[in-house]
Amino acid sequence: MSEISPLALPFPELPPIAGVELRVARAGYKDWGRCDLTLALLAEGTTVAGVTTKSRCPSPEVEWCRAALTLGHARALVVNAGNSNAFTGSRGREAVEAIAARVAQSLECQPSDVFVASTGVIGVPLPIDKAEAGIDAALVAPVADWLDATNAIGTTDTFPKAAMTQAIVGGRTVTLVGIIKGSGMIAPDMATMLGFIFTDAAVKPAVLQAMLERANAETFSCITVDGDTSTSDTVLAFATGQGDPLTSREGADADAFQIALTDLCRQLAHGVIRDGEGASKFIEIRVDGAESDESARIIGLSIANSPLVKTAIAGEDANWGRVVMAVGKAGQPADRDKLSISFGGVEVARDGSGVPGYDETPVAAHLKGSDVAIGVGLGLGDGQATIWTCDLTHGYISINADYRS
Repeated sequence: MSEISPLALPFPELPPIAGVELRVARAGYKDWGRCDLTLALLAEGTTVAGVTTKSRCPSPEVEWCRAALTLGHARALVVNAGNSNAFTGSRGREAVEAIAARVAQSLECQPSDVFVASTGVIGVPLPIDKAEAGIDAALVAPVADWLDATNAIGTTDTFPKAAMTQAIVGGRTVTLVGIIKGSGMIAPDMATMLGFIFTDAAVKPAVLQAMLERANAETFSCITVDGDTSTSDTVLAFATGQGDPLTSREGADADAFQIALTDLCRQLAHGVIRDGEGASKFIEIRVDGAESDESARIIGLSIANSPLVKTAIAGEDANWGRVVMAVGKAGQPADRDKLSISFGGVEVARDGSGVPGYDETPVAAHLKGSDVAIGVGLGLGDGQATIWTCDLTHGYISINADYRS
């Protein structure tokens, strides 16, 4: 790992999830002395849901998962780190098929029960011999813990990111645990990273899918580091519970599970931003008064993806003119003379101009902190959205200039 992000959070204490057994091994996809293959073995009866990248150049792993998700059940997950296997033609597809077949043979299940995700360099076929050797090693490896698995799925991540929530469903406590990797090539066009959620709740596949899509829309699809969408983005949720399943999105049990799932996804999404490549500031952008929620989201992303806004925050400069610029270029309804902007809750501009005589002292103090809040009021309607991003520093350039070497 690189130098740990100054925004890093401690790794949480995570309980085991019944029906999930983790293994890690070193396949050697890159010249690094750590495990880079993760295998999660899942109990029979496990249901699955997922969201994947909207990139028009998806990896064969993404295509494999999309097809398998239509069946709704899972027995295993394989995650490869260091090689995304994207843009690799038939050789890439053959690697995914070989991985699924190898695990399926061991578990005596169908290859479609095996989900595969890979992350790393684009354009290099995943070596089948290394993948199969890594799987064989993982199958006989001792049981790993959540920290082992989280470290093994990382690439440029500087700290392991995970979260846990609980809910009361059917009169009992169910637990959700999630692990995630992501640091760069992060833009909210689904969820630009790899994330895996496990719960001991029993949930019908269609219900789990609808709930994950809703949680994703409010969390992973509201983060951005650099505006770039990965070819490999995948978030999968596995429900191993063996009791009576949730069969509807309606009712108190469904509401409780949805709240817990969305909270878990939000924690994971924030972790990705706190590990943004070169990041020194965690930035929350709240937009309200837009004509619609989607319009607010687009405007928030325009601000969050602006290099000028991001570098101003890196330099602790309360340059609200750059926020005005980003609102104006978003292509959404906006009225200059109704616009208001705040930093850290202090209004700095309103009604088309700067606030006369405003004291920049508290704003300057706020920008020196690690967490920065930007507020934008459009005064046009009830639409609102919250977007999370980070600043842009020279560290981002350093990491990505040397990414393949």
